[in-house]
Amino acid sequence: MEKNEKEGYFGTIIRTIEKEISRIEPIESADLFKIVVNQLSTIPYFNWTGIYLLNKEKNELVLDYYVGKPTEHTHIPVGRGVCGSAVAEKTDKIVEDVTLENNYLACSMGTRSEVVVLIKDQSKIIGQIDVDSDEVGAFDEIDQKYLRIVSDILTNNLQNL
Repeated sequence: MEKNEKEGYFGTIIRTIEKEISRIEPIESADLFKIVVNQLSTIPYFNWTGIYLLNKEKNELVLDYYVGKPTEHTHIPVGRGVCGSAVAEKTDKIVEDVTLENNYLACSMGTRSEVVVLIKDQSKIIGQIDVDSDEVGAFDEIDQKYLRIVSDILTNNLQNL
């Protein structure tokens, strides 16, 4: 997908997310995650979209809400897979071809690329947005940039809960 087309999708989705969030008073985290994931999952190359929350006591990510094929990876230890290593390294991740990753945890055999964007409150990691695609090289810095904006929307609204 071309840069302008991606930016158009994300622009529309971000406006819709903000509009839907503003309609719900008071908003609960479950509503917030559902709105965000449901909207993001409308992007054609987003084949699996979910939010994992960090359980610091157990040092693992716990799947909260997702859209896509069911996954057995509902609890991911920090350091394992793309999701767990993103938290361990405190950085977002873009994986062009997951079949080349030694540490990859497959949610679906059809998945070929993945992007993980951390949800942070300053330096404190709350969780992450995880997106899989069945296309090799589906994600780039445009996806990361706009998922970071969505992550910031989540963080700002979670602070108000």
